[in-house]
Amino acid sequence: MKLAFCLFKYFPFGGLQKDFMNIVNECLARGYEVHAYVITWEGEIPEGLRVTRVPVSGLSNHKRYASFARRTIEHVKEEGYDAVVGFNKIPGLDVYFAADMSFAAKMKDRNFLYRLTDRYRTCMRLERSVFDKDLNTQILLLTEKEKSFYMKYYGTSPDRFHLIPPGISKACLPPEEPCKVRAEKRLELGIHPEAYVLLMVCTNFKIKGVARAIRALSALPSAIRSGSLLIVAGMDNPAPYRKLAAGLNVAENVRFLGARRDIPELLTASDLLLHPASIENTGTVLVEAIVAELPVLTTETCGYSFHVIRSDSGVVVPEPFDQQDLNRSLLYMIESENRIQWRENCRKYIAETDVFSSAQRVVDIIEKVAV
Repeated sequence: MKLAFCLFKYFPFGGLQKDFMNIVNECLARGYEVHAYVITWEGEIPEGLRVTRVPVSGLSNHKRYASFARRTIEHVKEEGYDAVVGFNKIPGLDVYFAADMSFAAKMKDRNFLYRLTDRYRTCMRLERSVFDKDLNTQILLLTEKEKSFYMKYYGTSPDRFHLIPPGISKACLPPEEPCKVRAEKRLELGIHPEAYVLLMVCTNFKIKGVARAIRALSALPSAIRSGSLLIVAGMDNPAPYRKLAAGLNVAENVRFLGARRDIPELLTASDLLLHPASIENTGTVLVEAIVAELPVLTTETCGYSFHVIRSDSGVVVPEPFDQQDLNRSLLYMIESENRIQWRENCRKYIAETDVFSSAQRVVDIIEKVAV
């Protein structure tokens, strides 16, 4: 089977990019030919994967994405693939992996003048090219969160939607000797053995809530704050957040690690996963933390926050967001005697819930589409 995968940007540490690579590897393992079309690619290319960097025009992102869509469609038609799989919204897809929030849903409260902009019209056109009621693109959903919106707004048939489990790596499962791994990782990073470590894993500090986390840290009572450390693993510019931390007198309690390949070890070395995002269609790291038996503090806007609620593995701050709610919840979780029970609840939930087979399920659906 010959497959085309379409993705705007590949880099090793994004959540969507990890899902993309897991699905690529599953296809390659089944002996299929996979050709990826991208605008940019950072990192290694797996053996057997063919990558084409599509030249695009335009200074703004939406113009570059529209240019990518036009030129990729031309390539795909010439090659004659058995199935075309998209990880971003472009026309001509047989299967769409819906990791992003609906653009129409995000823009529904914007004013009339904004709806006249080229960006709005372009992004809406790309989204409609996937969800329009007259199309047959199969849509892979990671949560049920937006299904009803798509059906109501675009008239998308319900039988085109397929709910798939999170694609969590089993590397996130607790190691055989967690205390040893915890101690070694803390020693490597220069973290005091008794420090209370709050972990954030994200690639967009603004929407993932790094500022919210720093403010919550600064609001802790001084005795607790002095023994707490917020570590942020991920790619983004830390300068504005270092400035914020300094202004709130918690600069010494915040550390930015940059992009990391040792997330499972960081989960083991931490005491709490903090993810107070303002926009988050899924939030894979929430489920990674549950797999690692690490309690979670997150926000209701995260698509995967329902896993935290169902597993009773932490606290979900309700919407609309209030910083005081986050502050109180953080203090509660640090002081709570439930921390052992939260970890036990994580273990039980993962034993009863499929959170690992996303790539296999996705490729099964691609096979059916390609028949």
